[in-house]
Amino acid sequence: MHFAFLCQDKPGALQVRLDTRPDHLAYLNGLDADGKLAVAGPFLGDDGKPTGSLVVVKAETIEEARRIAENDPYAKAGLFASVEVKAWNWVFNNPEA
Repeated sequence: MHFAFLCQDKPGALQVRLDTRPDHLAYLNGLDADGKLAVAGPFLGDDGKPTGSLVVVKAETIEEARRIAENDPYAKAGLFASVEVKAWNWVFNNPEA
């Protein structure tokens, strides 16, 4: 099953994002190597700067998905004002369908 993480950055936290980005990318690369990452990328503001993240993972349960979200270095660094974890059905352009 797929789960989407809808993550909103705290206002003024761009430097936290930049400082933590290498660890975040390493974490996502690990998820990808384990076959758990579907897609990921930042939301952008009108100025083109990141304002949050969308991460879609494969997990057996929402509890597993929440653990994955909580272990993201961005989350651990306190970057996010909010993180919503939602079950998601990948209907169109799913390479596994």
